[in-house]
Amino acid sequence: MRDPDEELVRRIGAGDKRAASELVRRHLPKMVGLGRRMLGDAAEAEDVAQEVFLRVWKHAASWKPGQAKFETWMHRVAMNLCLDRLRRGVRNAGEVSPETPDHQASATRALDDRQRRKRVRDALQMLPERQRAALVLCYYQERTNIEAAEILNVSVDALESLLSRARRTLKTELSAERAELMSGLEAG
Repeated sequence: MRDPDEELVRRIGAGDKRAASELVRRHLPKMVGLGRRMLGDAAEAEDVAQEVFLRVWKHAASWKPGQAKFETWMHRVAMNLCLDRLRRGVRNAGEVSPETPDHQASATRALDDRQRRKRVRDALQMLPERQRAALVLCYYQERTNIEAAEILNVSVDALESLLSRARRTLKTELSAERAELMSGLEAG
């Protein structure tokens, strides 16, 4: 399988700033998204993405094609940076920037959607970091199970176990919260 970033990485290794800009353009949204979902903080996510691209610049010349896709390596670096920050507690509990609401939806619907997204983000942040990492990679970063397992340095079976436990925990957490909300509505 040909790595779509291989030529850019070779050029970056030779000091080509335009190639670096192109790689950033291609992958910045994914790196920031991964950081945001793992850390729950937009500023921290941007810091992680910046560090990923600094490492790309520093290590591109020593990249050996053929072992893994370069994008997989970048995801692994981003995930490790996020996990390091989570372990050190270097994290602001800041709000993730809201997504753009559908302008045709009613104000009530837009508010409900924002609250639902916030509940999911909050529940995601409560997961153990490895389970959260597996979910973020597979569902939000759209990595295959094989790629996600490689990034997390676990077997595919272990990844599937992490995903299964994470989904069960989220389902339990979100259904309990839904029951609470429904009882609150009935009481009101």
